[in-house]
Amino acid sequence: MPTEKPRYTVIMDDELLKQIDDFRFENRYASRSAATLELIRLGMKALEKEQIKDARSSAKIASSA
Repeated sequence: MPTEKPRYTVIMDDELLKQIDDFRFENRYASRSAATLELIRLGMKALEKEQIKDARSSAKIASSA
């Protein structure tokens, strides 16, 4: 089924591809693309949480100085 969503190519080594495929099958994603998108979403969410945590830590340090 064609989509109008943007596409791009990612080149990776065999080990990373195996990890993505393992994640896909363990979590029953219908496709490699769906699994990869979920991993990206999870990574982005974790990054956002880390940035918020770092900002709070910086604010505490600045307010105690």
